[in-house]
Amino acid sequence: MIQRMSHSAIFVLDQDVAKDFYVNKLGFEVSMDESMPNGFRWLTVNPKGQPDLQIILMKVAPSPFEGAGVQKIQPQDVETIRELMKKGAFGAGVFQTADCRKTYEEMKAKGVEFLSPPKEQFYGIEAVFRDPFGNWFSMTQPKNM
Repeated sequence: MIQRMSHSAIFVLDQDVAKDFYVNKLGFEVSMDESMPNGFRWLTVNPKGQPDLQIILMKVAPSPFEGAGVQKIQPQDVETIRELMKKGAFGAGVFQTADCRKTYEEMKAKGVEFLSPPKEQFYGIEAVFRDPFGNWFSMTQPKNM
């Protein structure tokens, strides 16, 4: 039986820019930052206080891996993914906060681009922001917090 999710990936175009954004603007911690002999960089971050969920900042690049049913990502696939990211085609998830309005002001002051300011929704207060690559996220203060 599956117990929990330990890793999830967010595609990024530049891992150094991603690391700066997720650590210095969102306040995440680096879980792991290691390079493999084939040049693949394993970079994971996590929200402070949630070390059991590592978010892989996965560079969009031709894949060094193939096999076990996984198709190798080709250069033309990389360009397709880049274009879709720029269009904002990927909503990467929901981050919870205890105070959406306060966190919105703090993140906005750090230069985070918001697609919508905090707004009352049936499930709580939500603001939507995006990372430097076009991935967008809901930042939500649930009603029960």
